[in-house]
Amino acid sequence: MVELLLLCPQDEAESVSDALMDELGALSVSVEDADANTEEERALFGEPGMPAPRGGWDRSIVKALFDGADAAQDAADLLLAQDWASAVQLQSITPLIDQDWVRLTQSQFSPVPVTPSFWVVPSWHEAPAAASKVIRLDPGMAFGTGTHPTTRMCLRWIAQQTPARAAQWLRVLDYGCGSGILAIGAALHGARGVEAVDIDPAAVQATVDNATANHVNVKAGLPDLASGTYALVLANILATPLKLLAPLLCGHVQAHGDLVLAGILERQADELIEAYAPWLDLSVSDSEDGWILMTAQRSA
Repeated sequence: MVELLLLCPQDEAESVSDALMDELGALSVSVEDADANTEEERALFGEPGMPAPRGGWDRSIVKALFDGADAAQDAADLLLAQDWASAVQLQSITPLIDQDWVRLTQSQFSPVPVTPSFWVVPSWHEAPAAASKVIRLDPGMAFGTGTHPTTRMCLRWIAQQTPARAAQWLRVLDYGCGSGILAIGAALHGARGVEAVDIDPAAVQATVDNATANHVNVKAGLPDLASGTYALVLANILATPLKLLAPLLCGHVQAHGDLVLAGILERQADELIEAYAPWLDLSVSDSEDGWILMTAQRSA
């Protein structure tokens, strides 16, 4: 396997990528910020359903994999000969060392502590001796492995509730469930009637599989599965969709029920408070690495 690296201006990265994949025989193509980890790095922000404010980085590195060095060199020669690619620069053509990709992936995921006694543990690791509650979860096609602060904060909130409070969770909704990790965490802490919904069928299937692996009952489906009110509503998404979903999510919270929201940056707190004010009084209940957890309880 050989890796071809090309430096492209913003306007050419997509055309170069398409040409490599569609016409020049690349096995895969990825695009990265050429200025990553420098003062010139520029983040591209785009939330679900919202366009990114910029079409690409000022300078991009396009990485393409080929079967051999000759194929990579031929692709580079053909591409750089095009008039429209005059600003594209060849950086390198490098043979890749064969690796055990399974072991490499596994090495990047270790047990994650939520609390001293509650851990998220990949299947290839032993659970720590101190872990009395464990979610077994492997990285897969859906978001949620416990490594992100937003997920940890949601799980930590669940774990910190008293057993008496958790006993009242007769219906729980995990909205935008991803891997199902929050639904599973609630079920492990005593919740019953746990439902998990997502717009992505792959996330729904991942939730079903992960719930089975953790020996808990979670009913998963597309968003129209959610109906009526719930004692606990969890939504770890992002600020923009959370604002749009405010009336829907609040409508699912029963009297004296809890709403737990994550995927929110510290600077977005006031926006969320304003969006939910007609229905519930949100407040910040936890923070980690620039992210916050916001919660509310319906009084009656």
